[in-house]
Amino acid sequence: MTATDSSVPKSPGSVLVASLGDPAGVGPELLCQAWFDRGSSGLTPFFVVGSVAILGAAAAARGLEIPLLAIESPDQAAACFADVLPVLDIAGLDYTPGEPNEAGAELAFQSLEVATGIVRGGGAAALMTAPVAKSQLARVGFIHPGQTEYVAERCGVAARNAVMLLAGPSLKVVPITVHAALADVPGLLNAELIRSRTAIAAQALTRDLGIANPRIAIAGLNPHAGEDGRFGTEERDIIAPAIQALLEEGLDVVGPLPADGMFHPAARRRYDLAVCMYHDQALIPIKTLDFDTGVNMTLGLPIVRTSPDHGTAFAIAGRGTADAGATIAALRMAGEAAAHRAALSPSPTA
Repeated sequence: MTATDSSVPKSPGSVLVASLGDPAGVGPELLCQAWFDRGSSGLTPFFVVGSVAILGAAAAARGLEIPLLAIESPDQAAACFADVLPVLDIAGLDYTPGEPNEAGAELAFQSLEVATGIVRGGGAAALMTAPVAKSQLARVGFIHPGQTEYVAERCGVAARNAVMLLAGPSLKVVPITVHAALADVPGLLNAELIRSRTAIAAQALTRDLGIANPRIAIAGLNPHAGEDGRFGTEERDIIAPAIQALLEEGLDVVGPLPADGMFHPAARRRYDLAVCMYHDQALIPIKTLDFDTGVNMTLGLPIVRTSPDHGTAFAIAGRGTADAGATIAALRMAGEAAAHRAALSPSPTA
């Protein structure tokens, strides 16, 4: 099933859409838990693109008794959300937690495709994507490195301009390079990449998170931020020129800073965002501080897209033990970001 932007009904209200994720993973049960906790979590109404049968079985496996309603259009979701979990039902499959298969991967792909089309077409205010297994998606013709790159392409945004933000209650981080071997990182870094991704992040912090003048700390690459070239010259030759360019653009940035001193409590109070040079430099601190509440948000898109900062967790799917904190946080952040964007947009009647 394919939903084109022009063919999707537009919703007049503020409602979010969630993709199902891999049906053999924890995504379906955590979406059910998020709806179950909707009142205490203060969530914006949302609906799921996927399968009533799978969500019902996932809820039951978690010990939840929740009503589900198959809807035909996104504009039905907001009105019924208080009483039922709305589902745009696109397929029927057996629910087999912890046992991924090709049919489940196909459903995950279809759900992502349809949900993205709905947001692009104006049928929902934001997109929350549940976890998928990239190895499973590859079996059904998914050629992108991940959901981020797929959504960016659908939005007409070059992959290099789709910036990953990891956000939790304690910390927000952006990695300049993401899924790259550590040995390749120095060769991938350049001043323009650091400048452009930091500038995109700064703009998004204001537009999506309501931080008017974000304070940004930029990490060095090497131990002790190179220590004046003793441990490497990337700070002097690449990172410092990028910081100078950002300062000239009027951004509040400092660095390059030794990464080992950036994440203790006193240091974190000095900035709103830490920009890191590689994957683990960014993800180790946030997963240490905010593992169960971390959100992956894609910056630089014309739409709002978030995702819980964890994977499919096939090993515990269907056991009722998976923590729904990150899924709830991702839905909450999607709703808040959509509201910030709406507040900044001129009224159509003005």
